Amino acid sequence: MERDPDQPAAPDESAELEALRARVAQLEARTPARHRPRVRSFFAVLLILVAAVLTPLSIMSSWASEVAGDTDRYVAMMKPLASDPDVQAAVTNRVTGAVMEHLDVDALLADVAPADRPVVDKALEKLGGPLTAGVTSLVHGTVEKFVTSDAFAHVWTGLNRSAHASVVKALTGQGGGAVKLTDDTVTLDLAPVIDRVKERLVDRGLTVAGKIPEIHTDFTVLTSDSVGKATKGFRALQIIGVWLPVVTVVLAAGGVLLAVRRRRALVTAALAVAVAAALLGFGLAAGRAFYLDSLPSEVSQPAAGAVFDALAGYLRAGVRLVVTLGVVVALAAWLTGGGRAATRVKAMWSGGIGAVRDAAGFPGGPVGRWVHRARRPLNWSVVVVAAAVLVAWNRPTGLVTVWIALCALFVLAVVEFLDDDGAPRPAAPGNGRVMGGP
Repeated sequence: MERDPDQPAAPDESAELEALRARVAQLEARTPARHRPRVRSFFAVLLILVAAVLTPLSIMSSWASEVAGDTDRYVAMMKPLASDPDVQAAVTNRVTGAVMEHLDVDALLADVAPADRPVVDKALEKLGGPLTAGVTSLVHGTVEKFVTSDAFAHVWTGLNRSAHASVVKALTGQGGGAVKLTDDTVTLDLAPVIDRVKERLVDRGLTVAGKIPEIHTDFTVLTSDSVGKATKGFRALQIIGVWLPVVTVVLAAGGVLLAVRRRRALVTAALAVAVAAALLGFGLAAGRAFYLDSLPSEVSQPAAGAVFDALAGYLRAGVRLVVTLGVVVALAAWLTGGGRAATRVKAMWSGGIGAVRDAAGFPGGPVGRWVHRARRPLNWSVVVVAAAVLVAWNRPTGLVTVWIALCALFVLAVVEFLDDDGAPRPAAPGNGRVMGGP
């Protein structure tokens, strides 16, 4: 029987109607809150993008800080060049040319008797070329023998150590010292090498080499039309130093914490940072090719490439580290999620280790039950220790990061192997009795 609309509502119906109106008002009041997740997501994405953009600059600022503030680090970067064949060949040719420019071949005949001098001078008109070639060969051989010796490596290391302050001055736009910036070219004075070569020439009987005055000849380290402009950028990176990487990590962490879906944001942030670092690596490769193509003809391209690789070695190591760390973090965050693929991988992981444990007949016992109860804290402890080792490691490389991740994975596998909830497991094949047997 239907109620007449003109009749007043029963008390129960009135209460229900008021409850429905209150519920609708409550839902309408919550409507603006629907926009809050969007705002949070927007700022989370913004922070992650800014962190990704700052990642290449962070690597470069760390490099600039190392070059400017750590003499040992700079010497370690330049030391391998002493045994590089291309650099040795370039130094040999440069020093040989400088010595021959100041070596008077006629002085070799100063001890010839005056009566015999006209005959010798007449012979020199025809043999002057071969004689000069012979002296050049002697000088070149002496220089090459010195440059390929341990003595040159010692001189090279000492020269770079004493010139470190001048390298910084050159990169920051200031000149002076054994290294100077002239016409957008960073050059290294090889005078100490020439002095040692003169001593060896005198020891080999070429006494006239002792009369050669002090020679200052330049060995080009860097040359480019943009070196002068790059000094300002280097100075800026030097100032921000190690603080920019810290700011980058804070921004990425803030974006993850601000996101609604933090696990997905962590995967995104880690991959974004890894991609940004990889782009810097591609930029270094392209910049190297462009730099070598723009060198003057008198500069040895192989030697210049070796110098570029030595100076960029720290940058490449930083790129490999960030890319490796980003991939590891993204993979770990993805595996700890509840996605279908991640769940399948975790099931395969647990099932595989469980199958090995059952096949080995490992009795869990009290240890297994304790590990089962403390499994979550143990797993997190492994992650925290691995992260602490990575942070405490002095200049970790990409390979170091991989090894730390593999060690952490092995320990997690041990925890999984020891985990025993005490539930009965089926006996391994061959351990039970056959049905119908005695």
